[in-house]
Amino acid sequence: MIVCRCEEVTYKELVDTATNYNCSARELKLRTRAGMGYCGGRSCRSMVDAIAETAENTRNHKHVSLKYQAPIRPISFSNIGGEDK
Repeated sequence: MIVCRCEEVTYKELVDTATNYNCSARELKLRTRAGMGYCGGRSCRSMVDAIAETAENTRNHKHVSLKYQAPIRPISFSNIGGEDK
């Protein structure tokens, strides 16, 4: 099952990485690139957090969820394509 559609990261890959490296959510994101695609983790961030939290139960660390950051400023398609009105 693909969890991160933008980077095509599977559930199995996330669980295996979290288990092998005992990752936090941030480490899991950096190792697998889940949440680093076009959507910025809007579709997979909660799943990555949940998998990391499950793997972190054996560690004595405070859980910190992944950062959510909206675009700095919206732009129109005409700005991207260079078409003037």
